[in-house]
Amino acid sequence: MDTQDQHGRPAVPKTAAPHRPRGRLRLVLAGGAAAFTLTAGLATPLNPGPQEARAEDGGKKVLTVAVAQSVDSLSPFLAQRLLSTSMHRLTYEYLTNYDAKNNKAIDGFATDWKPSADKLTWTYTIRDDSKWSDGKPATAEDAAWTFNKVMSKEGTATANSNFVTNFKKVTAPSPTKLVIELKKPQATMAALDVPIVPKHVWEKVDDISKFNNDKDFPVVGNGPFILTDYKVDQYVKLKANKDFWRGPAKFDELVFKTYKDQDAAVSALRKGEVSFVAGQPALTPAQAKSLENVENIKVNEGPGRRFFAIATNPGAKTKDGKKFGDGHPALLDKKVRQALFLSVDRDALVDKVFQGNAVAGAGYIPPRFSDYAWKPSADQELKYDPERAAELLDEAGYEKNGDGKRVGKDGKPLDFRILCHATDPNDKAVGKYLKEWWGDLGIGLKVNCLDDVSVPWYAGEYDLAFDGWSVNPDPDFVLGIHTCAALPEKAKESAATDNFICDKKYDDLYAKQLAEYDPAKRADIVKQMQSWLYDSGYMNVLAYPNAVEAYRTDQIESITTMPTAAGNIYGQDGYWSWWSAVPADGKSSSKDGSSTGVIIGIAAAAVVLVGGGVLFALRRRSTAEDRE
Repeated sequence: MDTQDQHGRPAVPKTAAPHRPRGRLRLVLAGGAAAFTLTAGLATPLNPGPQEARAEDGGKKVLTVAVAQSVDSLSPFLAQRLLSTSMHRLTYEYLTNYDAKNNKAIDGFATDWKPSADKLTWTYTIRDDSKWSDGKPATAEDAAWTFNKVMSKEGTATANSNFVTNFKKVTAPSPTKLVIELKKPQATMAALDVPIVPKHVWEKVDDISKFNNDKDFPVVGNGPFILTDYKVDQYVKLKANKDFWRGPAKFDELVFKTYKDQDAAVSALRKGEVSFVAGQPALTPAQAKSLENVENIKVNEGPGRRFFAIATNPGAKTKDGKKFGDGHPALLDKKVRQALFLSVDRDALVDKVFQGNAVAGAGYIPPRFSDYAWKPSADQELKYDPERAAELLDEAGYEKNGDGKRVGKDGKPLDFRILCHATDPNDKAVGKYLKEWWGDLGIGLKVNCLDDVSVPWYAGEYDLAFDGWSVNPDPDFVLGIHTCAALPEKAKESAATDNFICDKKYDDLYAKQLAEYDPAKRADIVKQMQSWLYDSGYMNVLAYPNAVEAYRTDQIESITTMPTAAGNIYGQDGYWSWWSAVPADGKSSSKDGSSTGVIIGIAAAAVVLVGGGVLFALRRRSTAEDRE
């Protein structure tokens, strides 16, 4: 799926909308695609024709972003897709933010945070200059109410439950003081990616598990933008919050417009109907190349925060152990899973599918996050080796018959299904290679491309799936989606889990890294977790795509990437890109459209990775869409 990033998660009923669940990203930041545009208007029933994008419309500066991903929910308690979680970063404050330069924790809703000597009590100083868009003061009481609501699990634990599992008590002794008591030390206390909502609004909601926050506008928030309108699979509109404590955005309005066809979004950029396009979640090599020398268009390449992977169904089950779904029993055998991965040529995929705009996959954390990135040793690596793959299948009892087909002891042929995002060209392209490679082994493969993969994903009705998440600077979230605690309470319902992995050794390592404050020691544990995931064969990370995006320099004069030295624009761990964007005067060309505080169109020698996101939905999953 997609989640925070990162892959995409099942989506919610259609008022709101991943594969990789958040960050699941999948949410993923796998799958989802995004495009952005600057435009004076949208194609709607009242305004059916596309208009040329303009930085100004009757004195109002409008930045329109074209996206291929759908919103799963506008509720911070439910959303998991990258697009949705991006909306929440724009409209609500978090306790802390990430510095665009180096990903370090900086002020957000809190101006200071300190642990007690035993690190079991954290005290946050809440800023006194933030207020909700309806004029009421934003205080520590709002933060305490938000965290307590997530802790209650009253339909509120879909998106951010991993952050509060270890919480014992949360109180607000004063308007500017928030106190969080822990059961055990927790290393993520300066990286709690939970949107703070206004208590006076949300306490009136009868059933948060069914509330998508998409009926009453404007939506009350305290971020740099205010959500003013939303139409399913059409657009999301926001206006600049003139009272935002960090200062108002330069554009008066920000519009995310949905494009179901990625080529159509690129065409709209060429025509000036949109001003930014990021693809699904990146532009394809052909699309990027076609834009390289177009007047008034800049192509931005930066290190990606996303991975592209294959996930196997390890046997769907609930927290109490009840099994469901119809995953192929052969995939319960580690030898079979590893045989599949030994017959995948990652380098060929980087060359043929991504055309060099990616790095071959290894560990679960992308190279962009160097402190946590991991690679297998030479002896451990499951590199391309079809002969060894065949040997493992023989050892597992799946030998070839006279027709060259692998069959089990029951005589049934070894045939698998893989979930594919219909909107992601990479899924389809890789699927063709897998059919060929696995066919040579005697294994059949059906590539099942769907607009919404979340329904079969959450139902456990798949064998394999294209997966992908956008990873945050702190990896806790994407690690947490593979714990037993992330499994669903009931069969087929949406949950935090990515693909039903539940293992005691992995859980023990997760708890250990969460309690480790020493950065080097914690990073070592995180690498051990990636090593376990790799050896298990449950997750096969194929590539880390590059972030390849494009925008019109005659509409955007400058915009901040993350990292600022050479990073992505769409799907950031913060609101820096859209908050910082400066309208152009409409006269610049692609030769003079460089960004302030940003490197756009990095030299060929620079590392180019895909910035992803991860889509997630309340009740449906969209593997290859991202979440944060």
